[in-house]
Parts: sequence; structure tokens; C-alpha cells
Amino acid sequence: MIKRIVILILLLTPSIGKSQSMYFPPLLGNTWDTLSPASLGWCEPQIDSLLDYLEAKNSKAFILLKDGKIVIEKYFGTFTMDSVWYWASAGKTLTGFTMGIAQQEGLLSIQDTTSDYLGNGWTVCPPLKEEKITIRHQLTMSSGLDDGVPDHYCTLDTCLKYLADAGTRWAYHNGPYTLLDSVIESATGQSLNSYITQKIKIQQE
Repeated sequence: MIKRIVILILLLTPSIGKSQSMYFPPLLGNTWDTLSPASLGWCEPQIDSLLDYLEAKNSKAFILLKDGKIVIEKYFGTFTMDSVWYWASAGKTLTGFTMGIAQQEGLLSIQDTTSDYLGNGWTVCPPLKEEKITIRHQLTMSSGLDDGVPDHYCTLDTCLKYLADAGTRWAYHNGPYTLLDSVIESATGQSLNSYITQKIKIQQE
């Protein structure tokens, strides 16, 4: 169960720009080190204003980390740290992390052409343009595929149209990223969920 919905905000101020060692919470238990806003010299009245704003916008939860430690943790209404909620695009980080594990295990390289795993014709791009698209381009939202299609969640070949050469244009486009699930399946012989369970979830238990 996902116990925390994490929103990471990078606060680019001189006091935060100093090099710090990153903290990672322990694998067992629910203890997570914290820092107080006051210890960081943050303006606490402004934090109250932020939380009021988040509540007014019907937020469910908000967590802000500094060097891996919790500075602000707030839940709204009946929502708690144990509440289940749709993870949406936060799941992209897990997909990306899993892709890194597969590369570390030698099952793929993010420099590989996507067609190596999805076959030729996974888009309706001209073949030479499709061949330019790599896993890295999918991960970085720089596939060059047209995000202006009616449904940018669509993963059908007819929805994946050429707009620019891969690597020359950035656009938030869910379809190509979602197809990384199929890349993982082709490279590992397992579904994304099974691979995550084997490589990440079981290691945490």
C-alpha cells in the first residue's frame, strides 16, 4: 500500500543550495526523520498560507522533503497517510526506476531503439523517423511524436504520429511513456507489475 503521496518541491534558495548528504528512510518500520521549518529558516506564516491554499483546492495530502527528510506533512479532511488514492503520473517515476533496474541487469539499454522491443510499425511515422526513437526519448518525453492528437493517452499506432525528429522537441505525452510498460515486458518476459514486485516490492518486505 502506498502510505504517502509525495509532492517534491525544490526550493531554490541560497540556504538550500548548499551540498547536503541525502537521507534515506529505513526499509523497516514507519519512522522517517524530520526537519522543522524553523531550523531551515523558513517563513512559517507563509507555510500556513500554503496549507490553507492547498485545502481550498481540495488537496488530499502534501509532503515536502529537504534532503530526504520530512519538513512538512499534512493531510486534509478524512484523508490519512494510510488512505489509498489514484497515483496517476507519479507512477512514471516507478516506471523509470524499473527501467534503470532492467538496464543494470543487462536486459536493455535506454539508448536502444524502441522498435527493438515493440517491433517495427508501433507508430505511423515514416520508418526512418520511427527508428530514431529510443527508450531514452520515451523516458524524457522527447519522442517527437505529436502530442496534439485528440487523445494523448492513446497507445495505438494510429495515435502515434510524427511531428519532429526524436530528441529535438519536448512535450508531455502520456501515450509513448505508457508504452514503456510493453518495453519492460518485452525485455524481461514479465509484466511491469510482476517485475516491480520481484525487484522492488519483495525487497522491501
